Amino acid sequence: MADIRAHLEISGLVQGVYFRYSTSEEAVGLGVTGWVRNLPNGNVEAVIEGEEAKVEQMIKWCRRGPVPARVDKVEVKRLPATGEFSAFKITY
Repeated sequence: MADIRAHLEISGLVQGVYFRYSTSEEAVGLGVTGWVRNLPNGNVEAVIEGEEAKVEQMIKWCRRGPVPARVDKVEVKRLPATGEFSAFKITY
């Protein structure tokens, strides 16, 4: 299966609820690469690369988030994978 990239912006109650940490744990468990970070506007941004099915699983997970979060909206842009990442990390 081909690799893809997804660029996500997640809005709602997504900062201060372990969203980045939980996203990183989920991504590592699935074996996808990329990064996640908080945005100044209160949203969370993520770039995820990997097998299409695994990236889709991550998008589905981001629509729920961790238990204390409340996800109102997830904007997704699907793009070709670049292969630039070797791991998944939390960025600042």
